[in-house]
Amino acid sequence: MSENAGGPPPFSATRRRLLQGMAALPALGLLPSAARADAPPTSVVNTTGLAVTDDTVTVGILHSVTGTMAISETGSVEAEKLAIDQINAQGGVLGRKIKYVQEDGASDWPTFAEKARKLLVQDKCAAVFGCWTSASRKAVLPVFEQYNGMLYYPTFYEGLEQSKNVIYTGQEATQQILAGLDWVTREKGAKTFYLLGSDYIWPRTSNKIARKHIENHMKGTRVVGEDYFPLGHTQFNSVINKMKLVKPDVIYAIIVGGSNVAFYKQLKAAGVDLNKQTLMTISVTEDEILGIGGENIAGAYACMKYFQSLKNPNNEKFVPAFKKMWGEKSVIGDVTQAAYLGPWLWLLTAEKANSFDIDKIAAASPGVEFKGAPEGYVRIHENHHLWSRTRVGRARTDGQYDVIYETADLMEPNPFPVGYQ
Repeated sequence: MSENAGGPPPFSATRRRLLQGMAALPALGLLPSAARADAPPTSVVNTTGLAVTDDTVTVGILHSVTGTMAISETGSVEAEKLAIDQINAQGGVLGRKIKYVQEDGASDWPTFAEKARKLLVQDKCAAVFGCWTSASRKAVLPVFEQYNGMLYYPTFYEGLEQSKNVIYTGQEATQQILAGLDWVTREKGAKTFYLLGSDYIWPRTSNKIARKHIENHMKGTRVVGEDYFPLGHTQFNSVINKMKLVKPDVIYAIIVGGSNVAFYKQLKAAGVDLNKQTLMTISVTEDEILGIGGENIAGAYACMKYFQSLKNPNNEKFVPAFKKMWGEKSVIGDVTQAAYLGPWLWLLTAEKANSFDIDKIAAASPGVEFKGAPEGYVRIHENHHLWSRTRVGRARTDGQYDVIYETADLMEPNPFPVGYQ
């Protein structure tokens, strides 16, 4: 078990309104000593036997730090630990410092379920920040519902799910898949699409939604190919040759984890110039580009809600704080940022509820807003997803994205869009 400890005395629960008003800005300075007082009694904030003492509250971190998904999930672990450090530096949650127990899902879905059960039953974690793939989330969801835990899930995903026991801090399909397809069709005049994906729940369901949108909701557009590959797959020359023959207007790529390294390197080696061939991905963030190499993906488009290059005051504090903790060469992708939101949203919700009890956290979550989010203002919807903006970035050779489009307003999350199920 790892933990963060030390730092200034805890806040009083009476300061929760102050915390919410200031929106827990990244790397916020310590509040005046006059703001500190006794924490609310443990008997008040913990009535269900969670790992809460008068001084500490224990949470879980559950991601893959080994296996093919480690390239994507390591950043989430780093972001969650940064948020926990910053929250502890400000006095913790309801006057208690956060301790964390970290477990490795090891890119294996049964392992995720096993570790989730440990975190809830043995460690009695008040919240768990974790998972990346939809397969891992689907594996742990019955565990969280059976033992009434709370999961903060950071990854953009296919939607078609809602649970009292999950806060989804990434985007669902209407905010990413449908919005991205609309953009590339409008801006690039795209008519034909080739769908690619890794072979598990999220890519297959996402491409099913994409196909329905292309064939039924966008005039004159069609799918000219669709292929899937096992996680960890590294031989893409055959499908690249197929795509070169059919010449799609858009390659729509939902390949995840380490397979991205082989795919984009082989795409370039085959002479596919992404400055001429439009490729849109919803799975390659700055984290994956560290392995891919910017020179191999430059020119590709990504539809996300966050890019490290975003210009706003919150992000201009967040990026240096992340690099200070994890090194100047570290990068921040969409899911990494969404993982960072989890501990802050949990803090704000616990302060609103004046409790760590899961049922009270679930009930208090709708309407909780985080004005200090690096992506900009976000708010939890009644369906436990986030209102957020949609953005399109274009990959550069240095591994970053130029943000070339964003929605003017926050998009309402709709995990069950009519006609796409």
